Amino acid sequence: MNGTKRTFYFVLGWMMVALGFIGALLPVMPTTIFLIIAAWCFSRSSPRFEKWLLKHPVFGPTLVQWREHGAVPKRVKWIACGGMALGYATFMYFARPSPLLGGVVAVFFIACAAYVLTRPSLAA
Repeated sequence: MNGTKRTFYFVLGWMMVALGFIGALLPVMPTTIFLIIAAWCFSRSSPRFEKWLLKHPVFGPTLVQWREHGAVPKRVKWIACGGMALGYATFMYFARPSPLLGGVVAVFFIACAAYVLTRPSLAA
């Protein structure tokens, strides 16, 4: 891979790490998906930071489960679904969308929740 692509993936990886850490602090923003993308970016740009992320004491085990088994821990599933529900309620309350837009967003969140809930969960 050439230097420009590696640099792009490296910068994108750090952007995803930043979004993931922000998501860890804000209940309406996801964390894991950004860190999965960051690990993928680092696998193409920086083995050192890929290893750091996969060995992270808080986020590493979830990322390794995803990478090796496509698995999402049950606790993370419920947190993700709760965050989506809270995000949808917040959207409906503050944005006051049309019924059509509200329905489209609801279908999107339901599809995302269904995907998360249908991933395997490994025993801890």
